[in-house]
Amino acid sequence: MDSKSKQAKRKDASKEKFKTKITADEKETDEKENKSKYGPMPTFPYQRVFTRAILILGVLTVVYFGTKENKEVALAKQKEILQHRAQDITCSDDYKTELEKFPGCVPQRCGRVVSDKLVSASEADALLSIAKRGMVHGGSEGGATILDLHSGALSQGKNFVNIYRLKNVKDVFKKADFTFYKVVKTKIQHAVAHHFGIQPNSLYLTHPTFFSRLTAAPALTIHDEYWHPHVDKETYESFHYTSLLYLADYGRDFEGGRFVFIDKDDNTNRTVEPRKGRVSMFTSGSENVHYVERVTSGTRYAITVSFTCDEKYAIEDPTFPQMEHKH
Repeated sequence: MDSKSKQAKRKDASKEKFKTKITADEKETDEKENKSKYGPMPTFPYQRVFTRAILILGVLTVVYFGTKENKEVALAKQKEILQHRAQDITCSDDYKTELEKFPGCVPQRCGRVVSDKLVSASEADALLSIAKRGMVHGGSEGGATILDLHSGALSQGKNFVNIYRLKNVKDVFKKADFTFYKVVKTKIQHAVAHHFGIQPNSLYLTHPTFFSRLTAAPALTIHDEYWHPHVDKETYESFHYTSLLYLADYGRDFEGGRFVFIDKDDNTNRTVEPRKGRVSMFTSGSENVHYVERVTSGTRYAITVSFTCDEKYAIEDPTFPQMEHKH
């Protein structure tokens, strides 16, 4: 290394040393200014341990509340065609106790079952036609319209009217409509009895049994708020077995509107996606807490067919002569 190179190296080292000194002086000056302006930074014993504890607690809180949220499992998807899919669950104590008063009607098991092979396409079409022809004479201002062929109740605006007493409805229904209605009701009645291991003649059709039409319109009355979790037996005293026949397709005719069973034992929501002609049947006790999701678009049609074991709550099948008499 020549003398010029050595001189250059010494000059660079001197500059670096001078630069480092300036930086250190600046840092010391900043600290002094901070101390004089704001005072010393506060400290306390175990500060580092406490900070770690806060971070860990935050992580555990996220994990806890994340696991508390129910996971979702599909019991029946719309694209599936199911012969028979069932899930057995433990009967609630109050439900079992009440049904012990009705020999032949105590279920061998509680739970829910879904079938796409019980009701034919032509039967589903016929029932959908009945619902549409009846509801065109009424309609809720909110998102939920019902039609009850037994009582004649029809949603109209914010109230209900008796469709059999409205003008210009003489030709709305035909005798064949009531025949289809009875045939489908009987099929479902026997399917409920078969699956839950009870006698068909121990089951009676009960009130309310009705068609429903759900849309995305905002709720205007309590009758429009169909999405709240509930137990059928608590909502309707007469219910012991509930069934639903879907008359429209999820994902095609409407969005939202899935049926959701809330199973608290394993924090799971089990969903049924409506499929036209699909029948869902379940015990009506508190073992089957459920709700219907809000419809977000389109129109969802279904019919609720409910059964009781208590003959005093039984209702007759609607008939064509009965309609003419009420009119």
